[in-house]
This record gives sequence, structure tokens and C-alpha cells, in this order.
Amino acid sequence: MSIANIDHYIAGKIAAGTSGRAQDVYNPATGAVSGRTALANAAEVDKAVAAAQAAFPAWAETSPLRRARILFKFLELMNQHRDDLARLITAEHGKVFTDAQGEVTRGIEILEFATGIPQLLKGDFTEQVSTGMDNWTLRQPLGVVAGITPFNFPVMVPMWMFPVAIAAGNTFILKPSPIDPSPSLFMADLLKKAGLPDGVFNVVQGDKEAVDALLAHHDVKAVSFVGSTPIANYIYETGARNGKRVQALGGAKNHMVVMPDADLDQAVDGLIGAAYGSAGERCMAISVAVLVGDVADKIMPKLIERTKALKIKNGMELDAEMGPIVTGIAHQRITGYIEHGAKEGAKLLVDGRGFKGKAAGAGCDNGFWLGGTLFDHVTPEMKIYKEEIFGPVLSCVRVPDFATAVKLINDHEFGNGVSCYTRDGHVAREFSHRIQVGMVGINVPIPVPMAWHGFGGWKRSLFGDMHAYGEEGVRFYTKQKSVMQRWPESIGKGAEFAMPTSK
Repeated sequence: MSIANIDHYIAGKIAAGTSGRAQDVYNPATGAVSGRTALANAAEVDKAVAAAQAAFPAWAETSPLRRARILFKFLELMNQHRDDLARLITAEHGKVFTDAQGEVTRGIEILEFATGIPQLLKGDFTEQVSTGMDNWTLRQPLGVVAGITPFNFPVMVPMWMFPVAIAAGNTFILKPSPIDPSPSLFMADLLKKAGLPDGVFNVVQGDKEAVDALLAHHDVKAVSFVGSTPIANYIYETGARNGKRVQALGGAKNHMVVMPDADLDQAVDGLIGAAYGSAGERCMAISVAVLVGDVADKIMPKLIERTKALKIKNGMELDAEMGPIVTGIAHQRITGYIEHGAKEGAKLLVDGRGFKGKAAGAGCDNGFWLGGTLFDHVTPEMKIYKEEIFGPVLSCVRVPDFATAVKLINDHEFGNGVSCYTRDGHVAREFSHRIQVGMVGINVPIPVPMAWHGFGGWKRSLFGDMHAYGEEGVRFYTKQKSVMQRWPESIGKGAEFAMPTSK
């Protein structure tokens, strides 16, 4: 079997790596090497930034409507090739094909939002702020901006960034995860076919060396990042120290509160899908069930049954509910957490370590397989409660009442997403009002906001002031300019030495 080379995309064409460094890309279902991606050095990053910088003046001067028309063509191509992209995601990430299709669809929704950029860039105008003087604001692009994106959503997360950025008149450099780099090149090709000028969108494959080069480069004006909290903190501090605008979305420990009045079958459906979908490798995955009052004894048998019955298969099988873990290293990390949880005294009701790859289908014996794992009687002091596992592990915490549930969640260092299952309108309102988390679902297990609302958590789940996509995304990728204007006929004679005021 031939191993495909996965290279960079600079100035409208594929650019072979010259650093001498590369990394294997795996099919997680089989464990086989499927490709080899280049890893950029600082010189290659410089070439990409130079291409983006050269393309910026003309692109910034292109009218918003003309930019939108290119995005409309890109939208058409994305819709035509959504299944091709989904297959690439499944092949390199391992998530089931239907989940990959959903990822592409959610990315397309941001693109649809970005095509409305002429409306989104409108400023404000005030006539006669002072005698004979008008004041207005406008938004202008920043220049070259970069996106550093994670392995778990190789299409959707980049599309949180680059459609809005380029629609607003910026040029863009994408640094995707080296674990699943192929979708980035596929999207670059579609942008080229849509008529995007060379250099407006570039892809630099790489690891920390490429990241550090982007963070240090003078011509990169802003950086968007999604990943773990330690890296998000590093990106934010380093980028800000180098004078860049930064939005860095970090980790999560998302809770679902199940109240005594909840529909338990619906709550179980929500927990199973949100905990084990995409093998738990989502920043919005539910990893903690907070069971209030007598709910635990009622719901636990249902959770055990459903966790054991998960259909774990090669992601291309259309009835698969969960695929493999993305890499062998990630598999080792997750199994280490399971071992630690058992040692700490949590009750291990379903142990996913017993799942064997041969049960997932032909050719899967050497894949990175793990079954769904379920813990009960988890306490806030335990490592499996405090830290983000990023795998198919659900921890159940028992609490006596609603107030304790809210305090438990608010005391956690992360504040990304949260859910509450209840029939009580007052409880729902109080939960939404009091919880210190950025994205809240009421009987919605994964409350990822729609394209026009924006995505972002609180506390150590977000470093920076602006959320991804939506109107805050437009603000992040533009700078406001205020213009005050008057004409000679309305200017009185004589110098004015006092602070100007409205007259």
C-alpha cells in the first residue's frame, strides 16, 4: 500500500515540505499508516505568511459583495463534496461517518453565516454630533490572521474561523492538526475552484515549531486556537506578548444535571450520545452526570445497559455509534485515567478496556479501540472528575439537591458547556441564570450555538475576550475605525484650546 504525502498549500498551490521533518498519519480503525504529513519549520511558515501578506491589499480592497460571491461558490462546492470530506474525516480521525457528516454540516452553517458579510460589516452613522459635524464607524480587516485547530474537528473548527476571516477581508493561514491533515488541503482546493485569489487561504502543516513561528511572526495580526487548556493558555500569553489579538478556546469538563422530575429515558439518550459520541473526543462532550436526589438509583441500570450495548465499529459502517480512539497515545492516556479512577475508589460499572478490535470488524484487530466506560460514586476530589479525559468515560456524581449541583459545577475550573434535564420551568430558569458556564442546554445535551450566536466558554475554557464565529467572530477579525467629519464652511474662526464638546 502506497503512503500518500500530505504537504502544505501556499499561494494557491501545493508546496512540498522542505524541513526534512514529517509525521505518520494513521487510520485509527486499523492502526495502519495511511499517509505522511510534512511538518513545517519557521522558513516555511515565513513563505506562507509572505504569500498571505502579498495577497492582503487586493483582497481587502475587494468589495464585501464580491468576496461573498466567492464564498457562495465555495458553499456550493462544499455541499457537493460534503460526503467526500466526511470520508476523509472518518479515515484519519476515526469518528463514525454519520457524525463526520454532521461535522461538515455544522461547518457549512458558519459558511452560510459568513456569506452575509455585507450586512455584518455595516457601521453606524450619527448626523450632527456637533454643529456641522458627523460621526460614523466602520470595520476594516486586520491583515494576515492564523487559525490553529485540533484533531477532533478537522473541518468544522477551521470553518469556525476562516470563512468569517476571509469574508471580512483578511488573508488566512490554517495550521491543522498533523493527526488528520488531509481535509485542510481538500478545502483549500475547493476554495481555489470557487475563485479565491491565490494567497488568501494557505495551509501550513506542522507541530509546535510551526505554531511558535506563527506566534512570533510580526505580520500575523491575530491568532485563533481551539485545543486543551494548557496549550490555550500558552497560545494566549505568547500571542498577546507578541502584540497579537488572540482567541484561544481551551478544555472542558461538561456536566449534565438530571433532576428528579426529568424524563429519565430522554436523559439516558442524552447522556449516552453526548458522552460516547465521537468516542468522547469533543470539547462539548458530557463527561459528568450529576444525579440529583433519588435519580441515581433509577437511572444507573439504564446507563449500564446502554453503555454495554454501544455499537462500536469501523466508522464507515453506517450503524456504528462509536468508532476508535484517534491515536495509540490517546488510547494509553484514557486507559490510564480509567485505572486511576478505579484506584481512587470510584465504582467502575462498565470497563471499556475489555473491548477488542476484532469485534469492530474485519481488519480492525490493530486499531485503537476502547469501549464505553461508566463510573459511579465519583467525588470532586478525584482526578477523573477534575481533569479533562477526552475519551469515552462518563463519571456519575450523586448530589442531594439542586443547590449542591449548581455549586459543584460553579466550583470547577472549566466552564465550557453544561446541561440540565428537568420539566420544571423555575428550575430551568434558575439553572440558566446561576450557572457559571458559557454554553447552557435545558434538555439539550450538547448546546453548541448556531452560526449567528457564537461559541465560547467561561473561566479556563476561554482565553481572550471574544467567542468564535457569530457577530463576535466578525468583531474579532476586524478593527473598528471612528471617523468625525466637518467641512470648511461650518468651521468657526480661531483656535480652540479647550477639550472639544458638542455644540
